[in-house]
Amino acid sequence: MEKITHRVNYYETDKMGITHHSNYVRFMEEARITFLEQIGWGFDKLEAQGIASPVVSISCNYKKTTTFPNVIETDIYVKNLTAAKLTFGYEMKVEDQIVFTAESSHCFIGNDGRPLILQRAFPEFYEKIKEFERKE
Repeated sequence: MEKITHRVNYYETDKMGITHHSNYVRFMEEARITFLEQIGWGFDKLEAQGIASPVVSISCNYKKTTTFPNVIETDIYVKNLTAAKLTFGYEMKVEDQIVFTAESSHCFIGNDGRPLILQRAFPEFYEKIKEFERKE
């Protein structure tokens, strides 16, 4: 798995020069998209197969501030996978110092807007995600 990094842009900082808290949710999405692409199940492939995965919850812990031009390295992993829900864990670091931890939970729905049981509807995708599950 390639490292997932984000260089803090000047426009992502607030008046005090600190990365605005709302940007971390975007960094989480960048990491999620990159992770899925790296395992061969990018958003384009998921959508072509009729799978959508909306966010149902996010929990964030801000540990240290970041500023322009810090490079944030994100470790993303599968925290939990059930038939109906996927939870990712995130750990962001700058120079080996943890600056942010979080998790996001997602459900799966089809083109008709109805929930999908991923293991039954798309077993290949389910098994690929399961490979990256990290039990804490």
